[in-house]
Amino acid sequence: MKRKGFTLVEIMIVVAIIALLAAIAIPNLLRARVSAQEAGAAAALHTLAAAQIQWRATNPTYASSLGALGSATPPYIDGTLATGTKQGYLYTLPNPGTNTFVACAVNQTANQAHSFYIDEAGVLCRSSAVSAACPAYSTGTCPSGWGELQ
Repeated sequence: MKRKGFTLVEIMIVVAIIALLAAIAIPNLLRARVSAQEAGAAAALHTLAAAQIQWRATNPTYASSLGALGSATPPYIDGTLATGTKQGYLYTLPNPGTNTFVACAVNQTANQAHSFYIDEAGVLCRSSAVSAACPAYSTGTCPSGWGELQ
């Protein structure tokens, strides 16, 4: 009597093919995820810069916190961004002044994605190192170790 089924060799070949496809696909998916998070962080900083400029048009200084931008009536930014964390990034407005502001987005996962910086001049900068800390204020130009994005 002849049995029907797969041999051990056939099953091992199928498992090897699946492992090979996974080894090719998984790194690409992880890279795509990091790229999407970085694009979201850059877009959020542009939103923060626009919100700060709108805030300054009706107030004597720039907003002192993300919460102030999010709790205004009507709000300048969405509630998620106003909490300071969104899509794996920590957003801050360190040391806002009367005529200057800085907004930073620092990745919360160590050694995974780049950090971003924008000021009142609207120049968006990206760190050359992953997970870099927010730099000191640098008017209209990118700080040392940061490159300008278009």
